[in-house]
Amino acid sequence: MSTPGTNTPFNIPVLLASVSVLFVVFKLWRVRVEMAKLDGVPTVGSTGFLGSLVSGMRFVKHAREIVNEGYEKYYGRPFKIRTSDHWIVVISGPTLVNDIRKASDEYLSSNEAIGDALQFEYTLGKSQRENDYHVGVVRNALTKNISNRFDDIRNEMMTAFTDEVPVTDDWTTVNAYDTIAKIICKTTNRFLVGLPLCRDPDWIDLNIQFTIDVFARSSIINLFPDILKPIIGNLLSPKGAVLKRALPHIGHVIRERLDKEEQYGWDWEDKPNDLISWLLDENPGGKYRAVEDITMRLLGINMAAIHTTAMVFSIVLSYLAIQPDSVIKALREEIESVVEEHGWNKVSMGYLRKVDSFMKEAARMVGIAQVNSDRKVLKDFTLSDGTRLPAGSFVSIPVSAMHHDQRYFKDPNEFKPFRFADMRDSEENGHLKHQMSSLNSDYFFFGCGKHACPGRFLAVNELKTLVGHTLLTYDVKLQEFKKELPVFSSFGNAVVPNRKLKILFRKRKY
Repeated sequence: MSTPGTNTPFNIPVLLASVSVLFVVFKLWRVRVEMAKLDGVPTVGSTGFLGSLVSGMRFVKHAREIVNEGYEKYYGRPFKIRTSDHWIVVISGPTLVNDIRKASDEYLSSNEAIGDALQFEYTLGKSQRENDYHVGVVRNALTKNISNRFDDIRNEMMTAFTDEVPVTDDWTTVNAYDTIAKIICKTTNRFLVGLPLCRDPDWIDLNIQFTIDVFARSSIINLFPDILKPIIGNLLSPKGAVLKRALPHIGHVIRERLDKEEQYGWDWEDKPNDLISWLLDENPGGKYRAVEDITMRLLGINMAAIHTTAMVFSIVLSYLAIQPDSVIKALREEIESVVEEHGWNKVSMGYLRKVDSFMKEAARMVGIAQVNSDRKVLKDFTLSDGTRLPAGSFVSIPVSAMHHDQRYFKDPNEFKPFRFADMRDSEENGHLKHQMSSLNSDYFFFGCGKHACPGRFLAVNELKTLVGHTLLTYDVKLQEFKKELPVFSSFGNAVVPNRKLKILFRKRKY
């Protein structure tokens, strides 16, 4: 009933209450439907209708414990867990993992799983889910140009480090993650878009902030049932704001490239060798050739590069800060020896076996997620053990649990800096299997199969360059020395860096 003297047919409190009731009803209905479809898969946590919602809320703070419980109880068999917004089936053991690795996109889709997790329609744009040609650009053109552009990468990394962490005889205290994010964003953008944009403070800030916004807003959107996602997604979408901010920086550059190509053809003289050119070379045309679409793909690639590399380097740097002198000495000797013989280039980075091992071991110990290699089931799929995964469900691999499993790693809870360097020497084909960028059946940091992270080669080469520069230029330590690494907390499936962690740098003394 309307209020006398107004034209309002209903009041706001009633509307909000109605929406809240609808939200709960749809949430409960979705839980019930998903549970029915996966009824034959064992459950970790409550199987009750309302109890499973409580399990989902518990997952936010206790994901690692929940996944580990299922892993220990059901190793080699599928089990399901309730996350904050949906059910996932978790599989382990070589046979079932191989099922996932070999499955065709027609049945198990990595792109659809990521698209759902990050809500591409609202965070990056629907076209990136419709056509992901930019993934091929990262896998091919970008990766092939690492060697050609290595000098640019190293030059920018050194400049960024000096700007953010002065080389002085006294200890300088820095906020670890924030400083790392700026250094990596500048370094990555020297490779992606070049000078002078890679040093523009607003361009750097908007890319770092966009990365944070995409992960934060997609998490909120995923809390709502599908019927409400278009409303919530459009309200929370960062796309409009980031385009408004990004286009003055990059829009005219893209338009100029399009004009040059139209005038002089595909391979015009003095064509820049950067991400914009690589995207245009592979662009399918039509609506995907719009300036806005190309800008969003550039920002999306930036987001993936910044998030993964910054997270890993913050982990690696934290471990470097608590190592005994003997480990630091061994790493420095290897870097100095390789650089003296081969110089600074992509090839020489391949000779840094101990550095690679240190990075891989740090990533194994902490990780960036409890489960990954996510797939969305597009058509009913049957695993080797006969378990049927219905269309619409999700399946993942419990990477953190596997990386701490005695079956795969001796003394799995002990940090051994040269674990993988030793395994290279002791195992047949170990030099191929145990590099950080390699894919195998017991290490899943970068995923598995053909959908493994396409940018892992850039990330690993950047990381080795960062570690090399850090160790040859600085001494590092934690603000308060601790024998154990400061805890990296979990928020749902994600591993979250300690944003308050302070690391001290000074000019290298010995």
